[in-house]
Amino acid sequence: MKIFCGRANPTTGSVEWLEEDENYDYHQEIARSCYADMLHDKDRNEKYYQGIHAAVSRVKERGEKAIVLDIGTGTGLLSMMAVTAGADFCYAIEVFTPMAVAAVKIVEKNGFSDKIKVINKHSTEVTVGPDGDMQCRANILITELFDTELIGEGALPSYQHAHKYLVQEGCEAVPHRARVYAQLVESKRMWSWNKVFPVHVQAEDYEKSIIFPSEMETCPGVPSVYDIQLNQVPQSDFTVLSNVVTMFRNEEDKKDACVGSPLCSCQAHLLWNRPRFGELNDQNRTNQYIQALKTVLKKDSICLCISDGSLLPLLAHYLGAQQVFTVENSAVSHCLMEKIFKANQVGDKIKIIEKRPELLTPSDLEDKKVSVLIGEPFFTTSLLPWHNLYFLYARTAVAMHLTDSVTILPQSASLYMMIVEFKDLWRIRSPCGTCEGFDVRIMDDMIKNSLNFRESKEAEPHPLWEYPCKSLSDPQEVMTFDFTLTVPQQTLSTDGSVNLLRPGKSHGAVLWMEYHLTADISVSTGLEQVSDEKGNCKWNPQCKQAVYFFSSALEPDILTDLPSAVVYAINFNPKTGEIVLNFTPL
Repeated sequence: MKIFCGRANPTTGSVEWLEEDENYDYHQEIARSCYADMLHDKDRNEKYYQGIHAAVSRVKERGEKAIVLDIGTGTGLLSMMAVTAGADFCYAIEVFTPMAVAAVKIVEKNGFSDKIKVINKHSTEVTVGPDGDMQCRANILITELFDTELIGEGALPSYQHAHKYLVQEGCEAVPHRARVYAQLVESKRMWSWNKVFPVHVQAEDYEKSIIFPSEMETCPGVPSVYDIQLNQVPQSDFTVLSNVVTMFRNEEDKKDACVGSPLCSCQAHLLWNRPRFGELNDQNRTNQYIQALKTVLKKDSICLCISDGSLLPLLAHYLGAQQVFTVENSAVSHCLMEKIFKANQVGDKIKIIEKRPELLTPSDLEDKKVSVLIGEPFFTTSLLPWHNLYFLYARTAVAMHLTDSVTILPQSASLYMMIVEFKDLWRIRSPCGTCEGFDVRIMDDMIKNSLNFRESKEAEPHPLWEYPCKSLSDPQEVMTFDFTLTVPQQTLSTDGSVNLLRPGKSHGAVLWMEYHLTADISVSTGLEQVSDEKGNCKWNPQCKQAVYFFSSALEPDILTDLPSAVVYAINFNPKTGEIVLNFTPL
C-alpha cells in the first residue's frame, strides 16, 4: 500500500503530493519525536524524581497504597521512578502506539512488569472498574504534557478529564502547580519580526523610501507566539519595560476576561513568516541588492523579478529601470504586492503577473524581451537552503523571453559546508542508553531503525543562531550553480575531504547557500563569521541552515581517536532539484 505525503519540489517551487511507502509517516514521526532530547535533560529528570518521591512519601505516610496514573508516559521513565520511590502500582498511558510498544518492552527489561501497566490509549478513553483499563482510581497523577507555552499540547483537557474520571479527589500531582509569566520589553529586533519598516533607497541624485500600507502598520499579526531560544537573543537587543508578571495560574478557578486572539487583516503575515519579516527589515542586506542593481540596470532595462513577495521590483523601479514586471504565483502575494506598489504610487509602473514562470506568454511581457532577470532568490515553499534553487528552474522556464545579452542577478550560487560540534542540538539524535539508571536502549533502537528508513540520509533545516556550535573546519565551497545557464542535463557531483582544525566531537555538517549577485557582491544565508579562536559561529538569523548529523558521532560510547578529516560526496540531481549527501569521518 502507498500513502501520499506533501513535499517541497525545488523544480516547481511548490508543495506536491508524492507516493511514499505505507510506513513513511510511521517512521517519520518516530524519527522526529525527540524523545531522546527530553531524556538527556538531567536537571528535568532529577527534579521529576524528587517530586515523585515526595508525592509517594506523602501518600504512604497517610497509610494508603500509592496508585499512580502517568499520562503521556513515553518510555515509562516516570512510572519506573515512581515504583522505585515506593509506588504500589502505576498505570502508564501512552497514545502513540510505537512508543507504547517500546514502553512495554522497556518496563519489562527493567523488571517492573508486575507493577506497571502500559495502556495504549488517549487518557480520555481510559476506563476504570473491575473490567476496565484501571482497577481503581489513582491517588497520584504524574504528567509531562507541556510545551513552551505550558498548555499548548492539550494539557488542560487531559487534566480535567483525569480529575473527573481517573483520579481520587484531593490526589497528589506531579507537577501540582504551573504558572505562565510575561515581561514587557522594547526591542527593535523583535518588532522587526512582526512589522515592516520603511526601506531606504539611495539613488544617484535622490533618496526614496519604500513605505507600506497603513493596514500593515495597524495589523495585529498572527495569533501564534514566536517560539525561539530567547537566551540566544543578546540583552543589548531589548530593553525591559516591566517587572515579570504572572499571566496565568492553573490552580485558580476564577478566570480573567479573555482578549480575542490577533488575526492578520493585511495579508502580509499570511505570506511572510517571522524570519522573512526580519529579512525584509535588514537594511544592510537591502543595500547589497541596491549596490548590485546599480551596476546592472540601465535606463532602457526591461526587468523581470521572480521571487515570492519581493521588494526587488520596487528597488529596480527606483533605480531607473525602464519597465519592471514581477511574477507572483499566488493570489495572496499578488494582492499584497499590489497594495504595496499602490502605497508607493507605482501601481501603474510595475506590472504583476499572477502566473507560473513556465506559463508566461509574450503578451504578459507586452511583447518585450527581458534584459535583466532578478530574484533574491526567496520562495515560501522552500525548506532547505538549496530549495531556493527553484530560481534556476524558473530562469530556464523563461529563457525564450530573455535577450541574448540578458543579465541575471544573482549570477550564481555556491553551496558551502562546515563541520561543527553542537553544544546541545546533537541531543535530538543521540541515543540515551541508560537514563537515571534505567535501561532505555529499546527506544534508542526504535528511533535508529526509523532514522535508517530515510531520515538519517537527509539533511534537516534548523535556525542555527538559536543553537550554539563551534566550527571544527573552515567553511568550504563544494558546489556552484551558474544562473547564466539553464538547468544542467546531467547530475552535478563533487567529492573530497575537509580537514578538522580544532579538537571536538564532529556532530555533523552544516550546509548553506551563498548568492553571488555580481562578481564582488554576495549574500549569505548561513555563516556570517567565526567569532573567535574557539570557533564559535555567528549565523544568519533570518534563514534556516541545513544540518546533516553524523551517526558515528552520536553513539553513546565516543571513540578516543577523534577524526582528523571528513570525506564527503555530494550529488545534485537536476531532475528532482534535491541534493544527496554522504559523509565519512576519517
